[in-house]
Amino acid sequence: MLDQKVKELINTQVNKELYSAYLYLDFADYYQDLGLDGFAHYYDVQAQEERDHAMLMRQYLINNGEHVTLTAVDAPAYTYKTPMDPLKYGLEHEQYVTSLINTIYGAANDVHDYRTMQFYDWFVKEQGEEEKNADDLIKKYQLFGSDPKGLYALNQELLARVYAAPTLVI
Repeated sequence: MLDQKVKELINTQVNKELYSAYLYLDFADYYQDLGLDGFAHYYDVQAQEERDHAMLMRQYLINNGEHVTLTAVDAPAYTYKTPMDPLKYGLEHEQYVTSLINTIYGAANDVHDYRTMQFYDWFVKEQGEEEKNADDLIKKYQLFGSDPKGLYALNQELLARVYAAPTLVI
């Protein structure tokens, strides 16, 4: 059995990860409407990653004899005025998720729950990658987004992204 606070934080995170998937699907839909299918694909892949994160955390709770409580997933409330908006919101969101993961890790550390800390080591590393990827995409858009040929090339690069399932063993 997990510490009650740690369990509650992980359960909340399952639901936050599902919201992240919704958010990224919303980004994908926005880009699809603009005809930027590469950007849409990039965020479709991001949504799949977030769903997988939720499922890993859910399974971790189940494997530790805990009940999972799913809550309603809020619809994303962002409005987009420019193609840069979702990119910036994406970075801000990843930074927020990093803070949530750090809170879970800290709570597990406080009660000497080394198994949960070990499980979340992967997520700590993953969040570093997620923030870097979001920041890199902003930089690329700033460099190439105002030039039609550059935007086309960036869109094609994003269209080539291949989904890779997490390699975390629970």
